[in-house]
Amino acid sequence: MKLTERTSQQIERFITKIAQKFPTNEDTNILTDIHLRVIQDSGEMLAFDDDDQEITRCVIEDWIDNKEENFYEESIGILRKSLQQQHDIIDKMGILKPFSFVMENDDQETVAELYVADDDTVIIGGDIMENLDKDLDDFFANLMKE
Repeated sequence: MKLTERTSQQIERFITKIAQKFPTNEDTNILTDIHLRVIQDSGEMLAFDDDDQEITRCVIEDWIDNKEENFYEESIGILRKSLQQQHDIIDKMGILKPFSFVMENDDQETVAELYVADDDTVIIGGDIMENLDKDLDDFFANLMKE
């Protein structure tokens, strides 16, 4: 999936709309995550708060009826890059830190962490606790051997 200029602009406007809903002020919102969902058939991208209230939505025209098998993996990469490019806007959002942008599937299960911000620390890309289950299983198996 190619990232076109039009797609880049639509995602940038989408992120800007989210940031506008949480302006910087003395009273920061307690919201801890922004949940993003992408619908492959319609090209819709939606943002929700922790209470599953819709923040904003848009249609990425180049994603309408996209039939690529790895659509979601590629959209994760595109969104991470876009969030990184707009980190100045995101870091000034009036949300209590730490906060995250997470990608969810249709069942509202987290698929990937796209952007995690905590004051001076920003983590972009890869899941923070990737392979944690395997590491814990290996640790437990080693304990049981002893």
